[in-house]
Amino acid sequence: MASPSSVHRADVAVVGAGAAGLFTALTAARAGARVALVSATPLARTASYWAQGGLAAALAADDSPELHLADTERAGRDLVRRSAAEVLCREAPDRVADLVEMGVRFDADREGRLALGLEGGHSIRRIVHAGGSATGRRLVRQLSALAVEEPRIEVIEGSRAAAIWTGDGRCRGLVLEDGRALSTRGVVLCTGGMAALWARTTNPPGSLGTGLLLAHRAGAALADLELMQFHPTAVAGVRGREGFLISEAIRGEGATLHNADGERFVDELAPRDEVARAVHAEMRRTGASSVGLDMRHIDPALFPNVIAALREAGVDPATELVPVAPAAHYGMGGIVTDLDGQSTVPGLFAVGEAACTGLHGANRLASNSLSECCVFGRRAALAALDLPEPAGDAPAPEPEPLPVPGRETRDALWRNAGIERTREDLATLLLDPYPIARLIGACALAREETRGAHLRRDFPERDPALDHRHAVVEPGRRPAFAEWA
Repeated sequence: MASPSSVHRADVAVVGAGAAGLFTALTAARAGARVALVSATPLARTASYWAQGGLAAALAADDSPELHLADTERAGRDLVRRSAAEVLCREAPDRVADLVEMGVRFDADREGRLALGLEGGHSIRRIVHAGGSATGRRLVRQLSALAVEEPRIEVIEGSRAAAIWTGDGRCRGLVLEDGRALSTRGVVLCTGGMAALWARTTNPPGSLGTGLLLAHRAGAALADLELMQFHPTAVAGVRGREGFLISEAIRGEGATLHNADGERFVDELAPRDEVARAVHAEMRRTGASSVGLDMRHIDPALFPNVIAALREAGVDPATELVPVAPAAHYGMGGIVTDLDGQSTVPGLFAVGEAACTGLHGANRLASNSLSECCVFGRRAALAALDLPEPAGDAPAPEPEPLPVPGRETRDALWRNAGIERTREDLATLLLDPYPIARLIGACALAREETRGAHLRRDFPERDPALDHRHAVVEPGRRPAFAEWA
């Protein structure tokens, strides 16, 4: 048990310092709260830092939250939780305004109007970027600087959460690896996703689902773990840049995909699941390890960091096609939450890719994720502050080391839970040493259909009986389908 001298108090503890964690922490602090911001990495080195997409928001004169909602639901393949999507589409414009007020400089034209980009699945230009494809970098840098300057935020860098402190039927705080305990009104997990569990991924190595594991150990339900989105245009076969993401915004500006015969084979601005499947099918048909992305006529000034990264690796996108192939990119599943980020454990919240509100359905619409971080980060921060201080005197638990997945887990998920899946392949995951891999296998086996990012070769059609039904995993139980309002 933690000794009293090692217990620190804050109103809110936020775990993770990407876009979701930073926006949540700043919102809580600006509402007068004392915030502990826990980051395993130095600030501005999180997964959000590498995000090339922008923020989707209905800002154009001919756009509306209703049109944004329609695109979100269309991409999500009849699995989007409408109430969550309505919140996102209604509140995203205000959160963009908040970011501008916080000093984030979005790209604009000469008259100062925001420059809106087009990405796959969107019917209208509604993506705001900062520095072209450097949006994540600029956003996280600015919010990190504000967090460091904010006296109500204590930044705890280089430290990891090791256990959720529970007692009397609620979350009471957080225990760190070094044994320090944080007593709080609410804990907000902003720990990112789990796409790095797949051998081929666009994500940094730390995206291993650790927040999901922490929450599940504390009694929280998880959902939709079978729904991993594969980004269709990750660099393939280039030493030093394997898995490097080529922003979808580049296809929005006219870049095209070509097969081994030099022919276009897909609508490049279709939702990601369609494009990824088409690329996968072409590679299987021809035996090629990649397809070619033609961005030779794209203005290099629009995407300077992408152009520079490719040239450093020996690929000149101004004169040659870039070899690309799908890679695990974004998990639609995560910790089950309501529309304020509250998990099934009172006092424990989740925001961003760690959470599953049902917003993304079976296929996330491009650039909805950074908007989600801000929209639901604000809601979670304010909801946590509405909670009372924990009553009673439940002792803090000892920190419990979290398992680390090995190479065999990453290879197994890529091999057995990649773009195409079968019962036989998925069943092997039930014996994997990493707990989240076992839960992914269980959810994927339960969903006996093909929908969005989940393609079952043995169940190639969508099952209408599973429309709007989510595979929910309670601790110690098998997945069960539930419909969310």
